[in-house]
Amino acid sequence: MARHVDIPRLRSQLTSISECAKQLESDYADDLAAVHPEFRDSALNLVHYLALRQSDISELQEDLASLGLSSLGRAERNVMGSVNAVRTALQRLSSSDGDEPDLKGTSLQLRNPRADAHKRAILGDHPAGRDVNIMVTLPIEAAENQQLVSEMIAAGMDLARINCAHDDAAIWQAMVANVRAAGAAANKDCRIVMDLAGSKLRTGDLRPGPRVLHLRPRRDPLGRVIGPRRIRFMPDDVLQRGTKAAVIPVPRECIEMAEEGNEFRFKDTRGKKRRLIVVDNDAKGLVLEIWKGAYIATGTKLRLVRHDVGEKLVFHVGELPAIEQPIQLRVGDTLILHKDNIPGAPAKEDAEGSIVTPAHISCQQPEVFEFLAVGHPISLNDGKITGVVRSITDDQLEIEITKAKPAGSRLRGNRGINFPGSDIRLPGLTAFDRENLKFVAANADAVGLSFVREPSDITLLQQALAQFPARRVGVVIKIETKRGFNNLPRLLLTAMRSYPAAVMIARGDLAVECGWERLAELQEEILWLCEAAQMPVMWATQVLEQEAKKGQPSRAEISDAAMSQRADCVMLNKGPHILAAIRMLDNILRRMQKHHFKKTARMRELSFSEDGD
Repeated sequence: MARHVDIPRLRSQLTSISECAKQLESDYADDLAAVHPEFRDSALNLVHYLALRQSDISELQEDLASLGLSSLGRAERNVMGSVNAVRTALQRLSSSDGDEPDLKGTSLQLRNPRADAHKRAILGDHPAGRDVNIMVTLPIEAAENQQLVSEMIAAGMDLARINCAHDDAAIWQAMVANVRAAGAAANKDCRIVMDLAGSKLRTGDLRPGPRVLHLRPRRDPLGRVIGPRRIRFMPDDVLQRGTKAAVIPVPRECIEMAEEGNEFRFKDTRGKKRRLIVVDNDAKGLVLEIWKGAYIATGTKLRLVRHDVGEKLVFHVGELPAIEQPIQLRVGDTLILHKDNIPGAPAKEDAEGSIVTPAHISCQQPEVFEFLAVGHPISLNDGKITGVVRSITDDQLEIEITKAKPAGSRLRGNRGINFPGSDIRLPGLTAFDRENLKFVAANADAVGLSFVREPSDITLLQQALAQFPARRVGVVIKIETKRGFNNLPRLLLTAMRSYPAAVMIARGDLAVECGWERLAELQEEILWLCEAAQMPVMWATQVLEQEAKKGQPSRAEISDAAMSQRADCVMLNKGPHILAAIRMLDNILRRMQKHHFKKTARMRELSFSEDGD
C-alpha cells in the first residue's frame, strides 16, 4: 500500500527543527562567541546539526524520500540550508501561499569551500587525484636515513607523525631535519604532526631476565639440523642497530685478531662445549656460524683458535641485553597491580604447579587507583587480556583474569591499561607533555593531544601553546576514551578556539574503552559531527597493519582502508613493509574517490562495464 504523506505535518516538523536550532544558538552562545573567527560559521553549523539530531527523524526521512525530496541524510555540510531547501520544496508541492524560507546565498554544493580551507590549514595540500591525505608514523630509522623518508614521500606520504611517547629530543630533531630536507628536495610541503604521550595508563617494567642468547641451528620438520645459525660479533663500543643476524658484543681487539676460517671455542651456560666458525670479516665485524644449539651469556669466555700461527687468545662476551620474561596469564589467574614502582614478575609455582605467589606488575600512573572500585572491569594490552577488580588496598589492586588465550596470554612491560567502566579523571597535560611541548612548538606543524576527556584538557594545551607565539601550531584532539566521545560536541567547540584544528579517531583505545562491537557505530557518529563542524578528521589505528608489518594485507584491512576514504586523512603505523603499505593505501584511496566523496556515492559507470577500469 502506498504511504500517505501529510505535507503540512512535514513542514511543521522542519519548522520545529529550525526553532530548535535558534534555541541551541542561544544555549551555546558563550561557546560560539569564544571560537576563532575562522571557525565562526563552522561552529554555528555544528550547533544546527545538534538541533537536527536531537530527536529521531527517520520517519520524516522516509516521508521526504517518498516524495522524491532530499531526506536530509547529507545535511551535515550545510544544515539550515538543507532544511530550508526542503521546506521550500514542500511549500511548492502543497501549493501553499505561506512564506517560503529565504534561500538567497544558500549553498548545498558537494564540496564545502570552508571545510576545504580548514583542512588545508592543518593538513596541507593533497596530491592530484587523491583528496584524502596520508599520514605515516616515522620509524626510528627515519632519524638516520633521509633516503627512507624521501621514499616514503615519493610513495605518497603527506604528513609525518612523530610519537613523543617514544625516543627522545635528539632523535626527534634528526627526524624533523630529514622530513624537511626530503620534502624540500621533492618540492612538497610534508607536514609534521607530533603526538604528546598524554595520560595513557601503562604497565611498569618487568624484572630483568638473564642476559643470555639462545643460538639455534636450522632444522627440518623432523628436528634434523639442515643448516647453521649465523651470528655476528660486533665491537662492544658500537651501537648495535640495523642487522638481521643475532649480535654478540665482544672487545674490538677480538674482531681485529680473527680471520676467516678461525674458530672460537667456548662452554655454554650448560657446560656444553661449542665452537663458532668465522666465515667473513667485513666493515661491521665478524660473521660466524654454529652447527649446534648453545646458550651464550654475558661474560662467557671465548678462546680464539688461530691454526695458522698456533695460538689461542682469550676474550669475553660483552653485555648482552636482558631477556624480558613476560607474565603468562590464564582465565581464573590472579594479577596484582601495585602502585609502587617494583619490577613485575610472573607467578611463583610449587612442585605440583600450584600458584604460591600470584603474578604482579606496577601501574605507571598510580593516581588512577582513587577512581576505581571493586567490580570494575580492566583491559590489558589493547584488550587481549581482560579482568575484574576483586579487591583494593592502599597500595594495590587484586585482579581476576576473565579473558585470555586458552594456553595463556603474555603481558609485558609498558603495555596499555584501560578501565572501561571507570570515570578516570587525570590531567590533560602531564609534566612530561609540558616539557616536550617546547620542542613540539618549535618544530611541528600540529600537536596531537592524547586521551582527551574534558574541554579543560584542550584549554590547558591551548594556554600552553600561547607561551610559544612565534609559530602557529595546529591542535589535533584524539578521541580514544568513552568520556571523550560523550563530550565530543563541547570538545569540538573548545578546539575551535584556536586555529587550525582537527580530530583523530584513535580506534585502538576507543574500541577497548567502549566495546569492540560499538566501534563502527562510534566512528560513524564522530565523522558526522566533524563534518557538521567542518573540521578535518584523521582515521587511525591498524590501517593496513598486516601489510605494513608482514607484507600481506587481510581482506578485512582492504575494506577498512576503502572505508577510510570518508575521512580527510588516514594514518599508517610503522612496519618493515611501510613503503608498500603507503603505495597500497594511495592506490585504494584514488580508486575509492571515483565512487565516493565522504559518504556521498558518485555514480560513475560500474567497473564491470566494457570500458570500466
